[in-house]
Amino acid sequence: MAKFIFVSGGVISGLGKGITTASLSLLLKSMGFKVSPVKADPYLNVDAGTMNPIIHGETFVTEDGLETDQDLGHYERFLNENLSKHNYMTAGQVFSSVIQKERRLDYDGICVETIPHVPQEILRRLEFTAEKDKVDFVILEIGGTVGEYQNMMFLEAARELKLRKPKDVLNIHVAYLPLPPSLGELKSKPVQTSVQLLQSAGIQPDIIIGRAQKPLDQVRKEKISVFCNVAMEDIFSNPDVDLIYEVPLILEKQGIMRRIFKKLGIKEKNLSLKEWKKVVNKAKTVKKKVKIGLVGKYFRSGEFSLEDSYICVMEAVKHGAWWNNVKPEIIWIDSLDIEKKGTKILKEFDGLIVPQGWGTRGIEGKISAAQFARENKVPYLGLCFGMQLAMVELARNVCHLKNAHSQEADPNSPHLVIHLMPDQEEYLKNRQYGGTIRLGAWPCKLLKGTQLRKIYEKHVSSPHTLYSKPHVFINERHRHRYEFNLKYKDLFEEKGIVFSGISPDKKLIEAMEIPSHPFFIGTQFHPELKSRFLSPHPIFLEFIKACLKK
Repeated sequence: MAKFIFVSGGVISGLGKGITTASLSLLLKSMGFKVSPVKADPYLNVDAGTMNPIIHGETFVTEDGLETDQDLGHYERFLNENLSKHNYMTAGQVFSSVIQKERRLDYDGICVETIPHVPQEILRRLEFTAEKDKVDFVILEIGGTVGEYQNMMFLEAARELKLRKPKDVLNIHVAYLPLPPSLGELKSKPVQTSVQLLQSAGIQPDIIIGRAQKPLDQVRKEKISVFCNVAMEDIFSNPDVDLIYEVPLILEKQGIMRRIFKKLGIKEKNLSLKEWKKVVNKAKTVKKKVKIGLVGKYFRSGEFSLEDSYICVMEAVKHGAWWNNVKPEIIWIDSLDIEKKGTKILKEFDGLIVPQGWGTRGIEGKISAAQFARENKVPYLGLCFGMQLAMVELARNVCHLKNAHSQEADPNSPHLVIHLMPDQEEYLKNRQYGGTIRLGAWPCKLLKGTQLRKIYEKHVSSPHTLYSKPHVFINERHRHRYEFNLKYKDLFEEKGIVFSGISPDKKLIEAMEIPSHPFFIGTQFHPELKSRFLSPHPIFLEFIKACLKK
């Protein structure tokens, strides 16, 4: 029988519930347990695919093609495992399932109500995941904060399961302690308030994890213990750190697994984190730096900048840098700034990455970045949209196709070198946007002798492969509805551009490169989605290596 751990949060979103869940998953796995982390988002969207990255953060795509919350990326990076659509649910999915069942008379004609039927559907999904994956633990991260009406159904599910299986369920509450500069001490009242809200939902936390700028002291723990009805030994500290991969080590050092096992009546096992500690130490101690420019357009939210918009790319860069024994200095460059100030602002970088994106805003800045990298021999990595815009730049300035463009940006261009995939036309015509693009893992054949194939050949032990010959076929994740127009393939090849990756049916271009350039690679797929802390993606490893040579 699987054990269930529910992770809730209080006061503010973005508190670190995802990293806490990922950390607990890693610790359990390192003790020999099989664990399946699940993210529950309280919004009515069916998935995360149609959300603005500035509002919601980067969309993560699973191997089986579901567009999910970015926390699944954290889970995969910590566990070094592929997760699936069963590791993610939204209130929209849950309500939709309940309504469909009612239409099919699955409820035998009774009055279908929010309670008990919605929480029951949530629990059905969790128990299905436990059975399907044959796991020892299911950890459900409840999105949002306690006290919001949107996530009450998930809290109710946690309450009901605890009532049914008191020895198999644990509730962990992640709560915030601010440090007002004018007062100079951590304040515990927000924790007390969020725990009261949790208790009003019928849940008494078994363990409290205090998120704060600094570690919790004895005074704060005593206050939390008294006012939140939690023993001192069940209160743990999770202070701000520069490296998120330190969090499992910080929690374990305080003995959190010992408390979890005692409460669930499980015999504690030996913990093996030798390799994890080794890489953490390397990441913290490397001195040499490499400066990477990330040219995007989803950074700004009013007067603030948002790291979450490209978090998978940033983590993949870090992985590649640490394994090359350097510290990455990642600088965000708004593509609109390039349009206003010119490419002179790109001169200081060792390498440039143009990541994913949609629409026309800032598009010329990204094209200019690709041209600058090509002409100045700066290592360039174009990811999805970044590859497409590199192709537009090459069409204009190397192939001399005047006003060449992507159909997405300028459908009236005389040379649509990037065009809509044929099967997408009907979807757009009918305004079917959600879940209709090319999603999930697809096979790609690598051309013999190319730089990209050599990169994969060099890292044959990589987990990012599909067949027994990893240097021939790879299996990478996609999220797009536009592709390179094969009508222009011969012209590009005449100009020295090599299409190093192609779909097995030869209908889709998956990767390109410029052999005369130290490192100029574009991929239609998203290698950043498969980069992990203990298993950096080969492309990012070699990109960083090229940046160091520069």
